[in-house]
Amino acid sequence: MMNRRNFVLSATALAVASSRLRGQGTAPQHQFPPHELEPVPYIEEVPVPEYHWAPTSSYEAFRDMKFGVRLHWGLYSIWHRGNESWPFLPMSFEDRQKYNDLYKTWNPAGFDADQWISLFDESGMKMFAFTSKHHEGFSMFDTKTRVKQRANWTAAGGPKIESCDLAYSIMETPFRRDVVKELCDAARKRNIKIDLYFSHPEWYDADFRPYVQNPLQVPSSSNLLSPIDIQRTLKSYGGKPVIVADPSPAEVKRMMERHRAQLIELLTNYGRIDMLCLDMYLGHAVWPELRKTILKLREIQPDVMLRQRGIGNYGDYYTPERWVPSSKLDATIPWFVIYPLGTDFSYEPDPAKHKGTAWIISNLADSVAKGGGFMVGVGPSSHGEIHPEAARQMRAAGAWLKVNGEAIYATRPRDDSWSEGESIRYTRTKDRQNVYAIALKWPERELLLTTVKPRPGSAIRMLGYPKPLQWKLDSARGLSIAIPAELQDTAHRPCDFAWSFKIETGNA
Repeated sequence: MMNRRNFVLSATALAVASSRLRGQGTAPQHQFPPHELEPVPYIEEVPVPEYHWAPTSSYEAFRDMKFGVRLHWGLYSIWHRGNESWPFLPMSFEDRQKYNDLYKTWNPAGFDADQWISLFDESGMKMFAFTSKHHEGFSMFDTKTRVKQRANWTAAGGPKIESCDLAYSIMETPFRRDVVKELCDAARKRNIKIDLYFSHPEWYDADFRPYVQNPLQVPSSSNLLSPIDIQRTLKSYGGKPVIVADPSPAEVKRMMERHRAQLIELLTNYGRIDMLCLDMYLGHAVWPELRKTILKLREIQPDVMLRQRGIGNYGDYYTPERWVPSSKLDATIPWFVIYPLGTDFSYEPDPAKHKGTAWIISNLADSVAKGGGFMVGVGPSSHGEIHPEAARQMRAAGAWLKVNGEAIYATRPRDDSWSEGESIRYTRTKDRQNVYAIALKWPERELLLTTVKPRPGSAIRMLGYPKPLQWKLDSARGLSIAIPAELQDTAHRPCDFAWSFKIETGNA
């Protein structure tokens, strides 16, 4: 086991050098919030001249989607010990070895791509994000790349690196079906956009040591990892990671070639990919090669939107995780909140631990009012099935969107006020002619709004209700909208959970 002091010895020096690198050049207008870039300070703020972000049309389409689903599915779905593949790290060596062999028996016979995508369509979702490969290293697609060495966790005398030759993919399981292809094909039939998640580091291919919380660390880890990843790694192993030999230059080269080849496969073999959801970091030492990969991906699919994780300002969007920003964010960088419907992003077997349709709708309205979108995180079971309670809650959100989608899809945040109090969220049309006030709480007899002025003589409507509503504007009280008596009966309301009011302003 490595001495903790030696492991972190160069962390401070690395942090200083990285901060100096970030200070070079002139920061572009395309700039992520500082907290989003903190783990990757070694990446230049101003991309190289030959780089370009996705075009305006891709950004516009991204901002129009508003609602989607994030699917985590992999070998971790078999044992289901917690949040995705992360439980691998504290496992015993014996369990790690068993885990890595789970693919030999995996046969999720309940998987049906058309059923999944139909569910998402019924739920009003305009995109899906799917884990093509999580940190565990198991590829959920037909990769032609090969893993050449891996850890033998139960070798005599302790864990050792051994030679191998396999794809470590879904095509080597009894299932033998390309899940990514089936999902992409099904999504295109329903005009649902495609986002493929891909983890930069991985824990099966030993060439990828020691990046992030890799179960295999090396004597030079403190020079290869960022300070924040050193801290995370020490925490993961209680300060005692397993230490093996440093990767040779040939192993590093092979790692980056396989990493690049897999990403090229995803952008070559599955048609148009709308978003690529990159995750985690590979460190400053290999950033020049990763940058070459990103340039290559831009060449293959210029329109693809790239998440910024691991590539900093080379990315196009970011994803606040398990939280909704407290206020409206800079609209120059689009974003989607990602938030699990259950306890974690992976499968949740307990129906009581799914957060509910009201939670989905309130967070969706809140995120959209602030300029972003909302992705519900759902993990299918080891059999390939989405929990019935998760499906029920998502379908109910879809029923709400059939009534209120006009106030959500393709809207933009107001320039001045995105909310009033705890229960009102605002959106507007792109042409600024209409404002939508979304009431997250039933307004009873009157909806009172203080920041909206309707165009004189215009009609105000509740979406889903056929009659115009009576209203008056008072300089002291603001806008007062009368709620019809018949709607006090819940059975007569156009929907549950939240209610949208369309207000013609002419200068929204």
